[in-house]
Amino acid sequence: MTSKSLSDIRTPSDQQPRTEILLVGMNGDLRGKRIPPGKEQKIWDGAVRLPSSTQSLDIWGDDNDDLTGLSLTIGDPDGLCVADQRSLTPMPWAPDGSQQVLATMHEMDGSPSFMDPRAILANVLTRYAELGLTPVVATELEFYLMERDWRETGKPRPPASLAYRGEATGAQLYDMGATDAMDGFLQTLNDWAKIQGLPADATTAEFGPGQFEVNLLHCADALAAADDCIYLKRLADHAARRHGLKSTCMAKPYSDQAGSGLHVHVSVIDSQGKNVLDAAGGEAVQLKSVCAGLLNTMRDAQAIFAPFANSYRRFQPGSFAPVDIDWGYGHRGTAVRIPDANGPAARIEHRVAGADANPHLLLAAILGGMLLGLENRLDPGPETEPGQASPAKRSLTHDFLTAVEDFAASPIMARIFGARYRKLYADTKRKEAIAFLRTVSDFDYRTYLPRI
Repeated sequence: MTSKSLSDIRTPSDQQPRTEILLVGMNGDLRGKRIPPGKEQKIWDGAVRLPSSTQSLDIWGDDNDDLTGLSLTIGDPDGLCVADQRSLTPMPWAPDGSQQVLATMHEMDGSPSFMDPRAILANVLTRYAELGLTPVVATELEFYLMERDWRETGKPRPPASLAYRGEATGAQLYDMGATDAMDGFLQTLNDWAKIQGLPADATTAEFGPGQFEVNLLHCADALAAADDCIYLKRLADHAARRHGLKSTCMAKPYSDQAGSGLHVHVSVIDSQGKNVLDAAGGEAVQLKSVCAGLLNTMRDAQAIFAPFANSYRRFQPGSFAPVDIDWGYGHRGTAVRIPDANGPAARIEHRVAGADANPHLLLAAILGGMLLGLENRLDPGPETEPGQASPAKRSLTHDFLTAVEDFAASPIMARIFGARYRKLYADTKRKEAIAFLRTVSDFDYRTYLPRI
């Protein structure tokens, strides 16, 4: 019996186009509803409802009502899903005519929910607008492709065309052979990105077997940039399925291979369209102050940049994931890199976050840190010079629970995210961190059981 693809076994009813209204969850996951043909007007009328606790779900999908009191304790009330029509795009993996749209959760009184990541980022952008400033943002997303039998085997393995007897054949950085081997997937990815209007630029092979990076072009709407990044993750997932593969943005899927990052480039323009970070051939005072704002908030925000226990496996000495809270010109080992200090392209590159970060919360944290430097004249300290040890006096933590407690105690995080969301996020992530610490792993058994 020959195997059939999903497209071969669809029923006639499955061929009907649909519209999906989607909410961005705390963990960067998408939750929502499928609306059948002819019923789309309820989306534009703001009549789609979901429990507001949808925005408080942890990585396991638990609403943690005993911790938060935001679900059954208060009757699990509905919230309104207010669609952002700008984010309406086709879904090329679904029946022709299918489309998706992102929404922001609102309370029944019409106010944005304090739990909604899109609303949190919008609040930060309002602070920029009040200063007459606009952030210009670009993201660089890394992800792994792997064989689709991971559920059966319990572990990932590289695509067969990039492996020998199931083992990786070596690093593939910028390797056009690896790119050619994944040509079908990459072509689908690029074609679908074009259909969706995603501003995809270069696609490159990264270090790990089956690891790729897709760059999205700079956008003068940070909310749209975050939306595009979320859509890119979903698109990569569906393109991988189409080719019998699995795509993952897990920060460290292989212990002996490179982790996946989500780097962010940001410049800031004023009401006249001038880049305020432009040093114009002189000293980069504003640019350095922005770097200092990011460095001063980095430890407090690390639970946003690295939101899961696995995220902390990525921060390793000698890797391209930073471990020190430092900055430098053109230095790819620093937490904050300045690729260009002069002209319209003057910007910072934030290199801390893993691919598993929620793009909306990530941009809120980065832009909130930059605001500290825009509103105050700050000194980032000495730069990290090529070939020299980092002069930084502080490092990122390698411990998930420590990062959560730093976030929970931070006044600046309360200002960026709101005190209620800071508590919700910390309470939810603390539960996850403690569950991780309580779990005895296979490593424990293999290492300690025979010897102790």
